[in-house]
Amino acid sequence: MLCHCQSLQPLEDCCAPYLNRELSGQVTPATPLALMRSRYSAFVTGNGDYLLASWHPDTQGSLTAEELTEHGLNCQWLGLTIIFTRIEADGLQGVVEFKVRYREQGRVVLLHEQSYFEQVAGRWLYRDGLINPPKIGANQPCPCGAVQNSAVQNGTAKKYKQCCAKR
Repeated sequence: MLCHCQSLQPLEDCCAPYLNRELSGQVTPATPLALMRSRYSAFVTGNGDYLLASWHPDTQGSLTAEELTEHGLNCQWLGLTIIFTRIEADGLQGVVEFKVRYREQGRVVLLHEQSYFEQVAGRWLYRDGLINPPKIGANQPCPCGAVQNSAVQNGTAKKYKQCCAKR
């Protein structure tokens, strides 16, 4: 079975090691992108315990694992699209912009979020997110931070249209 996160990898090689309750806490995602994908899979499978455990305690508020489980199971998850991902230079902060489609109470919802992650004690955690982030212009520098490799433009930022917009 392919993973719910649409990585096109087998579930057991992708998100399952993170979501497995017996391994939880022993195997953790190595990047914000891997955490984002595993959190999507946790919503699909209704794994509220994992969602809560992977949420930064400073921003989870009064959410409960039961509420997260219920939300996940009450939706029909239709797909995850990654827009871009970036790890900051300090190696402790990361960003993943994505779109998720799901059906809830008979209507299709599109969630577009720029999520912020923080590494705490060697473990990536979801901190918070910006819903419907500003649109990136085609000629703006790509938010992933990629740079040109040509001799003429070595070291200058790639334009969004030449980088992540092609995905």
